[in-house]
Amino acid sequence: MSTSAHHSTETARSHGTVTDRLVEANQRYAANFQDPGMDARPVLRVAVVACMDARLDLHDALGLELGDCHTIRNAGGVVTDDVIRSLTISQRALGTSSVILIHHTGCGLESLTEDFRHELEDEVGQRPPWAVEAFRDVDQDVRQSMQRVRTSPFLPHTDDVRGFVFDVTDGLLREIDPAV
Repeated sequence: MSTSAHHSTETARSHGTVTDRLVEANQRYAANFQDPGMDARPVLRVAVVACMDARLDLHDALGLELGDCHTIRNAGGVVTDDVIRSLTISQRALGTSSVILIHHTGCGLESLTEDFRHELEDEVGQRPPWAVEAFRDVDQDVRQSMQRVRTSPFLPHTDDVRGFVFDVTDGLLREIDPAV
């Protein structure tokens, strides 16, 4: 066992599971919590679709406060049917009108292929019903995601859809031209 693996195993044993630590942190948070008096409608009327990568602190990176936006995250930040579902609810029921798409450098989906589904099928005896949505060119995948949002018949607000790549080494966003 490596030293770091041994250390994290020891940490988990001495302090409970990661989930236990998070629940304890929530109890400390709740002890001083005050209801901000907000509803579910984002103040800035924007929905941010981004990768679930733990290196992306979207609120800090975009200067957002609690209540400013809806945040929709998944592996790769790709626009799937479920993202369209969430955006549709965000726009039609909760008043958002802008969409920001954020992919990032060094994404794990760049190293996968759709063969991942076949490997899962071999392992568990059933192929997953979803696509991996792996990609090789992050800029092109942002363009594809922008196009999926702009052409969805369910979204009434598709004029203000912009896509970016977040650089995990310097924290800067680079805007992607949808027309290239």
